[in-house]
Order: sequence, then C-alpha cells, then structure tokens
Amino acid sequence: MPITLPTWLRSMLPGRWRKTVPRVAVIRLSGAIGAVSPFRAGLSIAGIASSLERGFSLKGITAVALVINSPGGSAAQSHLIHRRIRALAAEKTLPVFAFVEDVAASGGYMIACAADEIVVDPASLVGSIGVVSAGFGFDRLIERLGVERRIHTQGEAKAMLDPFRPEDPADVARLLAIQADVQELFTALVRERRPKLTADRNLFTGAVWTGRQALELGLVDGLGDVRSTLRERYGKAVELVLVADRRGSLIARLLRRAGPGGTSFARMPNLAEDAIAALDERAAWARFGL
Repeated sequence: MPITLPTWLRSMLPGRWRKTVPRVAVIRLSGAIGAVSPFRAGLSIAGIASSLERGFSLKGITAVALVINSPGGSAAQSHLIHRRIRALAAEKTLPVFAFVEDVAASGGYMIACAADEIVVDPASLVGSIGVVSAGFGFDRLIERLGVERRIHTQGEAKAMLDPFRPEDPADVARLLAIQADVQELFTALVRERRPKLTADRNLFTGAVWTGRQALELGLVDGLGDVRSTLRERYGKAVELVLVADRRGSLIARLLRRAGPGGTSFARMPNLAEDAIAALDERAAWARFGL
C-alpha cells in the first residue's frame, strides 16, 4: 500500500524522491453579505480579502475551491468579492471551482459566478437573481403616540424613504430606478459568466431553484461536493488545503476593539444595532427555509 507523507515532511525530501501531489486551496465563504459586526459574522471584501490572497498564493496549488453558503445581501459587497476573485484567478492563472452547500442566492450566486465551474448538491438552493429593498413605516405609530417628526435637509432627496414619514411616490420611483440599474448589472454579469443559460425561461425574476433544476437551466455545471468532485478531477491523492479564516473568535474581536487601554462602553459594540442586524440575517436565511 502506498504511503502518503505529510506536506511538511515531503517538502524536506530530495526532489527526485518527491511525488507531486495535486493541491487545491479551499476557501469557505459563509454568511449573509454586507456589514459585519462582532455579533454578526458575515461576508465583506474587507473581511475575506486576506483569505482570498492567501488561498490564491499557496505554493504548488492546482486550483482554488470556494465553498459557498450564503443567502445574499449587499449588492456592492457581492460585486467587490466577485471582482477580487476574478482578478486573482487571472493574476495567478488558476481555475476556480464553486461548491454550493445549502444556498447560493442573490449576492451568494453572484459570488459563485466568479468560478469557472459551479457544483451544487441536488438539494441546494440557487438563483434569486434580483434586487430587493425592505424596511418599515412608523409614521402612523408616532402620530398615535403624539410624537412630532422634525427633519431638515439640504437636497430634496436627502431624506428619501424616511421611515417616520408617509411614503412619497417620488421616493419609491427613485428607488425602483436604482434597483433597475443594479439588476441590469447583475443580469449582465450572469449572462457573461454563464453562457449556457436556458433561453426558454426568464431566469431573472428573483426565483430560486434546487440544484437539480439549476443544472437543467444552465445556472450550474454539475452535482456533487467538494471532496468527491476534486478527487474525481485530480485523483484520490489530491490534497485539499483549507485556508483558515483569521478574523478570530468573538472574544478575540471584542478584545481587539477594546485596544490596549481596556474595554470601555464607548468601544463596545452597539447591541441594539447588532440585534437588528442579526434579525435581518435570520430573515434572509428564513426565506429559503433555513
């Protein structure tokens, strides 16, 4: 039976004794996309840039695998992450695989489109190619409580869609125009990266599909998982090198925020904002039954 030596030991052997083993960097991209806080571990270009750089810069790698599990989020952050992956792939001349776990929807699918191949589980949820904005209106509530809203701006659109005032049709029209522009960018990106899309159905309605349905529609390239697919592609000896996330634990991040002077209430996270952000993220996952 052949013996597979650890990477560190194999590197110490003379060149003529080494057996070249394919290596693939594996980078996990999990969570909602957008603003990240100590109590909300999501995805942003600032948070994952170092992991991407390290993954694409590993010595002797054959490819990069992205393991994605995201319901989407910020369009800008999704696009920035997509562009960084494509830039690194071109710079390092490496193929990129995307492996979807539970879901790659909306911005999560935009990130998956940065890969040269997308592989999903038959039960994965994929798609949701669209743009959404949501909020609440409190104007009737503050009126009932006898609260007067006072707001002063320079610029007629500065207080657009203020939740404490009645909805203005002009604000809604302006928002829809913004959404249409982002949707056009998203659609063009998907069409460019996925040239084999099925033409007989409108895939840009915000609908979501299972992995098997997505394969028929050309949204993905195959069914499987990271280990079995890469072993089939590069052989059973392929070495999967997990690129660890160095952002650290919640406690470590809190201590870094506190700094050398110790923790202060001014430096502690805004718990109310984090709680709302956590609810928003929970709602994003709940849309897909997760």
